[in-house]
Order: sequence, then structure tokens, then C-alpha cells
Amino acid sequence: MLAILLVVFAAIPSSAGPFEDAVGQFANDSFSDTEAAVSALAASGNTQALPIISALQEGRLLADTASKAVLIRQADGKVVDAATGSAVASAPASASAVRLNNRLRRVVEAALGSLTLLSPDPARRIQAAQSAFKTRDAAALPAIEDALKKENVSAAKRAFAEARAAIILSKPDASETDKIEAVSTIRARGDQDALALLSGLSGLSPDVTGVVQSAIGSIQNNLALWSIGQNAWYGISLGSVLLLAAIGLAITFGVMGVINMAHGEMVMIGAYVTFVVQEVIRNKYPGLFDYSLLIAVPLAFAVAGLIGILIERCVIKFLYGRALETLLATWGISLVLQQAVRTMFGPTNREVGNPSWMSGAFEIGQITITYSRLWIVCFTIAVFFILLAMLRYSRIGLEMRAVTQNRRMAASMGIATSRVDALTFGLGSGIAGIAGVALSQIDNVSPNLGQSYIIDSFMVVVFGGVGNLWGTLVGALTLGVANKFLEPVAGAVLGKIAILVLIILFIQKRPRGLFALKGRAVEA
Repeated sequence: MLAILLVVFAAIPSSAGPFEDAVGQFANDSFSDTEAAVSALAASGNTQALPIISALQEGRLLADTASKAVLIRQADGKVVDAATGSAVASAPASASAVRLNNRLRRVVEAALGSLTLLSPDPARRIQAAQSAFKTRDAAALPAIEDALKKENVSAAKRAFAEARAAIILSKPDASETDKIEAVSTIRARGDQDALALLSGLSGLSPDVTGVVQSAIGSIQNNLALWSIGQNAWYGISLGSVLLLAAIGLAITFGVMGVINMAHGEMVMIGAYVTFVVQEVIRNKYPGLFDYSLLIAVPLAFAVAGLIGILIERCVIKFLYGRALETLLATWGISLVLQQAVRTMFGPTNREVGNPSWMSGAFEIGQITITYSRLWIVCFTIAVFFILLAMLRYSRIGLEMRAVTQNRRMAASMGIATSRVDALTFGLGSGIAGIAGVALSQIDNVSPNLGQSYIIDSFMVVVFGGVGNLWGTLVGALTLGVANKFLEPVAGAVLGKIAILVLIILFIQKRPRGLFALKGRAVEA
């Protein structure tokens, strides 16, 4: 008799639990049932809740109203049962994606945020807390407070505290004490999101309103200081670009006295060498793409340097002492080089990609620093000091300094000034070429690339002192920072005009620039 009863009870199907009931509601094709199902899953704590709601958000949650089957289509195309995660041969023909409207999308986003609050990955917990900070969904408050108690990572703990404070400030029934404490937490955050949150509050008591206004003023003052720091970084970044573009011109102009209007085209050639290197790597050696810039730098230096030596030997050599003819000749050469590049590569912009180590950005306080700009600053510093060491300690550097200070005396001491001129022009052109490698990462690679920097390069050289590398460094950084601080006030165009006027006035007082070269020939 007992055996018969056991068989009978085993044959009776067990009733579905709350989790399975919630999953089954997705098959009702009702927005209200879907919302109820999402809320129930978020509160269930079941490990399948996150995959189900993620699939719903991405349109991969399938439901069949006839059979009441709820399935997940995975990224690889396989289909699994939503409630159990077990594989299914195929989805019913009548199954379709569960529908969402705008209200449901917000509910799904909030549910996903609450589900990832207890993720083992701290980055995901911080992301979930930031999502809760933005949505300020009161239903997520218990989960956030529970996560806050368990959190050990300081960054995640701070993110949870900020999300909790944002929700409390959005709750009309929160106590005055809790709101004042929440304002203090948001004030400590101190960014634009915190300012927007506090500025949008209304219906507060006089005491809370006073605290909020004080916090708003403090955040605005703090952001103003960070804005100065951000502009200073932008100025240093721009200054490093100007220094990289102008340093070769400073050498050429200082030693040879040649106004080289084709200097910008050497920069352009370096950028196109980078493009060619990346095209070869993309087509034949894709695994080397992260090393493309390291390969392009010596090649750009060599190509631009050889072209510079060719120009000096074939054209400029015959025009020394005739500044106007040299200027016109190099201007004509710049037009020839531009047209040659247009013929070879076309007039449109060319794509030059960023290696992985130059992609992305990070923040220091409220200052955003992109890796591409940071590496360009580091690269410029390295080029500057390598060039400085070469001029100071190498034989060719000694000869270049001798020719710069007194050409006739250097020639009488046995220095081949014509050879020094050729090598100097090649060195200046080669440095312009590696400047093009760096600029290809932040500017459009086109035949007109060099024209964007030639005028600024001349201003840097004249302002800093012709032929003086330290003057070029100070001049580039000064003009870069001044430009970035003037732009928000006067605009980009008027800012450049103001810089130009100031330089003209400065040159009237100091014709030789900030750091004038010393020497008998220079002072004569």
C-alpha cells in the first residue's frame, strides 16, 4: 500500500516555484506582466536572473504564448531554457522576442544595475552604482544599502554611498537629517553630475536648501579650479605639438638662415609614411599593428631627412644669402610636394589608426587626459633631450654650433660648412618627419596637414629665439598655454589673432626673441 502511495505522489507534477512563475510571465505578451516579472527576478537573487534580464534588454529573450516557453538565444545562436539554462534543440516557430517600451527599458536598466551591485568584479559593482546614481530609482535603495554594508573596496564603497545619497535626495519622504547628510556626500563628489543633481532639487525645507546652495557654490568654485588645470593640460599638449613641429625649423633657420616654407610638407611626409607602414601591416602582418608607430618613426625620419638633403643640394645650395629667392623657392617646393602626394594618395583624408596603448583616457580629479596626447608629450620631451644631447656631445653637433655662431671662423678652422648645411637641413627635415608620425594620431592625414602648422612653427621659432632649442621649448609651451586660455574668452580665430599681435609687439622690443644666440657673427 505504501509503495502505491509513493508511486502516485511521484507521478503528481510539482508546482513551479516563485522564480519559475516570474519567468513564465514573459510569455503573457503584456507590458505590465513583463514589468512584474523583471521586478520579481531582480528581487529573487537567482543566478539566472542576470542572464534573463540582459537577454531581455538586448532583444534575445524569446517567448511563445502558445506553449508558454521562455527561451534565451545566446550570442553563438544556441537556444537555452530561460529558467534552467539547459540547452534546447530549437525555438518554437511561433516564438518571438519579448517586447519592450520606454518605461520597461528604464525598469530593465534599473534591474540590471541592482543585480550587478553584488558582482564579484569591483569594476562591475562601481558601474552598477554609477548607473543607480543616474537613474535614482527608489526601488534600488535597499539593495544599495545592503551592498554598501558588505563593500570592502574603497572606490566601490564611495560609489555606493554617492548612489544612496542621490536616491535619498530624490525621495520626497526622506528625513531632513538624511538629506543634509546626502548633500554632504554629493558635495564631496564635486563633479558636473553632482552639480546637476543639486541644481535640479526642489521642494526642500529652508535648512536643506541652505545646505544645497552652499554645496553648489563650493562645487562651482572647485570646478573652476579644475577647469584651469584642464586648460593648462590642453596648453601643454598643444605646446608639445608646436614644439615637435617647430624644433626642426629652429635648427634649420638658426644654422643656415633659410626660411624653409616646405617645412610643413616634411611633417606631411612623415604622416604619410605612417599611413603606408600601417597599410602594409594591416594587409600582411596584422599582429604587429601595436608596433606600427615604433616602425614608422625611424622610416619617417629617414625618408623626410633624405628628401630634405636632396632639396638642399639641388635648390637651396645655390640661393644662400638671397632670403627672398629662398623663401619663394621653398614655397614652390611645398606646392610640388603637396601635388605629388595628391597624385600618389589622392586628395582625401587617409585613415591612420591608434595602437591600443594610445587609445582611451583616464582622469586625475576632474582633468581628463587622453593617452594619445600623453604619449605625444612624452615623445616630444624625449626628442628634445636627444637632440640637445646630440648638439652638445656629438661631432656634427659641435660643428653645427660652430657654424651657427660664426660661419667664417668655422670654415677657416677646416669645417666643411656646405656639408654641415646639408646635414642640418636633413636633420631638421627628419625631425619634422617624426613630428608627422605623432601628428597623424591627433589630426587628419591629408596633403594640407603641414600647412596647419607652418605659421605657428615660425611664430614659435621667432618668439623663442632663432636657433635656440631652449627658447623654442619655452616659446612653444608659452604659445600653447596662452592659446588655450584665450580660446574660451575670445574664440579660436580671435585668440590666434591676439597671440600674433602680442608676438609682433614683443618682437619690437626684443628682435632676437626670448633667448638670443651668442657669438661674434650673431652680435655683429
